[in-house]
Amino acid sequence: MLSPIKPNSTKYFLTCGLGGVLACGITHTAITPLDLVKCRLQVNPGLYKGNLDGWRSIIRQQGLKGIYTGWGPTFIGYSLQGGGKYGFYEFFKAYRTALYLAASASAEFIADIALCPLEALKVRMQTSTEPFAASTRAGFQKILNAEGWNGFYKGLSPLWVRQVPYTMMKFASFEKAVEYIYSMLSKPKEEYNSLQQLGVSFAGGYTAGILCAIVSHPADTIVSKLNNVNSEKISTWKATTAIVQDIGFSGLWRGLGTRIIMIGTLTALQWLIYDSFKTYVGLPTTGGSGKEK
Repeated sequence: MLSPIKPNSTKYFLTCGLGGVLACGITHTAITPLDLVKCRLQVNPGLYKGNLDGWRSIIRQQGLKGIYTGWGPTFIGYSLQGGGKYGFYEFFKAYRTALYLAASASAEFIADIALCPLEALKVRMQTSTEPFAASTRAGFQKILNAEGWNGFYKGLSPLWVRQVPYTMMKFASFEKAVEYIYSMLSKPKEEYNSLQQLGVSFAGGYTAGILCAIVSHPADTIVSKLNNVNSEKISTWKATTAIVQDIGFSGLWRGLGTRIIMIGTLTALQWLIYDSFKTYVGLPTTGGSGKEK
């Protein structure tokens, strides 16, 4: 008798992978005759009149084994593909948080390149005691004239340090928070109406926002300081080091309480608007699988 396999264990994933090997390797090899004729007709449409004509022609020339030409690489290739496909399917299904993190981090990394110039200008305008510029266009031109494009992108690395963990936390913690909320409720998610589900989205979003604010706050402090000092003559790393030495560890957390309220509310509203739109177009709200009956 085979020993029991613990769900989501290494043995479990390997067993699922083996099932994929069998499923894909055997089936793809079995249809080699069909695949053979199909491939030949794709490169030479007039070669055969159809499958039967193709098989007859091949058998006449090469014997019965001819219609299984290519079965070796087919079996090996699709066995490997099946093992990977089914094994990793189960892995990612079990550890889907990794997908949320990877996807959100990649998206944010790219998005921050577009965000950085406007973030630099925003910080200048918000942190200047005297009006920095009369308009966005004027402020943009002012930085460009004084510092060139470096003035817009000197805070890119700290912005990545702030935004990438922020976004990773935003998506992953939201999914987990929503799942937890539904797990504590008395009914499956599907039995709650849209308004109730949106309430869960708001609560999950606020929870995610609090965590986002905490993990990203030190970098947010550095971004604000970096864009408010004249550091075009030194590297971003040196400027950042100088800021940290100046304000100390405790200074990195200055204003956290206010930012928790701001980011918590902001994130909650973002998820609320996002899921409201999804329900409007007929899609389910994000995340959460309720209790099974």
